[in-house]
Amino acid sequence: MITPCKAIRPGGRDGVGPCRHEDIPPRPEQPSTIGRRAVLATAFALAALGAAPAAAVQLQPAHLGKLIGSSDLIVAGTVKSVTDGHDRGLPYTEVTISVASTAKKKLAARSDFKFRQYGLLAPRKLADGSSFLGAAPDGFPHWAQGEQVIAFLYKPASRTGLRTTVGLAQGKFTTLGGRTANEFGNRGLFANLQVSPGLLTPEESAMVRQPAGDVDATALLRLVNRAVAGQWVERGMMK
Repeated sequence: MITPCKAIRPGGRDGVGPCRHEDIPPRPEQPSTIGRRAVLATAFALAALGAAPAAAVQLQPAHLGKLIGSSDLIVAGTVKSVTDGHDRGLPYTEVTISVASTAKKKLAARSDFKFRQYGLLAPRKLADGSSFLGAAPDGFPHWAQGEQVIAFLYKPASRTGLRTTVGLAQGKFTTLGGRTANEFGNRGLFANLQVSPGLLTPEESAMVRQPAGDVDATALLRLVNRAVAGQWVERGMMK
């Protein structure tokens, strides 16, 4: 079961200073068509992840039901480290999360969970002085040491082992001060979401009516836990 972990400010300080989503640098306002050069980069990245390149033409909206249904693992915790490098010619960013809780698959609380996502943290110079522009393409989630996150992760690609979040940046949430939002400000998170009558609590019903904006992290995680435990997506009760 996923439970929210204690808020940790960047740099490892517990609960120091006000935590507001207004403090997060703005991201694109909503999932949208990616520029031509970004399309090519994203197509290559998705191919490395084992996804169909056609999916790179447009970042398709992914509401909560799709995030839950398409994920292999849902993990909540604190980003312990973020590094990058190359492996067999592929650029990657390696993210280590100190686990608070998980859904769909069991990981021990306080264990370290590592995964690699396509792309470097930033372009870099090679040994011969040339530039390598292998940074993560537009639409991919950004990670920072010390941030508290909820990540809906695809299974690793069979050939490369790389993985990323469902819906790319739509499937990675940052929690501050008990409120959580993805990199698009939760735009589309509940759009067209259908849940069978009687399943949602009054608090959850109010939350899923929000068109955008951060939501209570505890309420969201509670809803995710109940949906996973009850197999709402698999049984057609959430779609």
